[in-house]
Amino acid sequence: MSQFKNIVSLSFRDYSHEWRMSGCFVLALASVLAPMMILFGLKFGIVSSMINDLVQNPENREIRAVGSGRYLDDWFVEYAKREDVAFIIPKTRALAATIQLKSKTAGRIFSTELLATADGDPVLEMAPRKPSGFNEVILSESIANKLDVRKGEQIDGSLARQFNGKRERVHVELNVIDVMPDHVIDRKIAFVSLDLLLATESFKDGRAVPRLGWTGDDARGLDREYPSFRLYTRSIFDVAPLVAELEDQGVNVKANLAQINTVQSIDRNLTIIFWIIACVGAVGFSFSLGASLWANVDRKHKELSILRLVGFQGGKIVLFPVMQSLYTGMLGWLLAVLIYLMAEQSINQLLAPSLQIERVICYLQPAHFFWALALTLTVAATAAVLGGVRASRIEPSDGLRDI
Repeated sequence: MSQFKNIVSLSFRDYSHEWRMSGCFVLALASVLAPMMILFGLKFGIVSSMINDLVQNPENREIRAVGSGRYLDDWFVEYAKREDVAFIIPKTRALAATIQLKSKTAGRIFSTELLATADGDPVLEMAPRKPSGFNEVILSESIANKLDVRKGEQIDGSLARQFNGKRERVHVELNVIDVMPDHVIDRKIAFVSLDLLLATESFKDGRAVPRLGWTGDDARGLDREYPSFRLYTRSIFDVAPLVAELEDQGVNVKANLAQINTVQSIDRNLTIIFWIIACVGAVGFSFSLGASLWANVDRKHKELSILRLVGFQGGKIVLFPVMQSLYTGMLGWLLAVLIYLMAEQSINQLLAPSLQIERVICYLQPAHFFWALALTLTVAATAAVLGGVRASRIEPSDGLRDI
């Protein structure tokens, strides 16, 4: 243990004594490491921003059914349990999923599309709670402005049908529990509970809805079939596999695969470019540092042989160049981090505005700096093995010849 402490101390004293040469090693490492960190920062910042933009827009995680199908309750239960599905809920026929809305302050009646919602709906993430029962609704801003209503007010919803040769109309009082801004949903939409959506379809199909007092044919004993669905995956990277699986089942769907594939392609290509440059830089620096340490061992042949002469074992002598390479790795990493941080600020503050880019284009997480440190020290220690093996083979007798 004492030999280990002495070797560490001697290597540091020798390293600091020859500060000019040590500084050159540090600058050489920083000149290789800093550009790689900047390149990775650009790759991570640009791709992460693009992925975040895609994720923040729920439409990019939506898989939309094309045409009409026949989906039973069991099918929805099965997909709701999947880990790659964040949200799924039935949709009714387009003609059945409309309601006429009127407020006390608006002079017109507006026909509005109905969509069922529930807890976990990505479109309504900012809504503190979702509609429940038959008397709650969340409006999009466009229809709320036309009705001139705000959160907490009441509106009248009405449905009409032709049944048994007579035209019938029913009304339901709706409490506006929230209004979604245009950047969330830019269409005229009224989000309601699935119960109310199914009740409107039942009424228009001539079936009774006893809970609302709407008369019609008895629908008991009939299996409910849904023509469509709203489905959102947990990640944009789950979209393509799920689309392929649904199409294999004969379900015709569409999704924003082009945008997702573009981001994935950019990510893959930048990753390949980064690792090619990183590998070339790491190999080049390893050979450069290894050759320098090898030459350093030859230059200090006399001093190292005297260490062997006074009792230091060959295995401990290996630590001499290894410790010095670790000092270089640590200091070079610190200098590279400082260079990167200055470059990051310059890129984000000066380059991004000139390119009219509103997001951060160069960014690294704290974990990335520690990974860079670990890789740097590993490469430095590996390169030092060449000089360490050379140092361990020095014989004590070589020191006696020089005394």
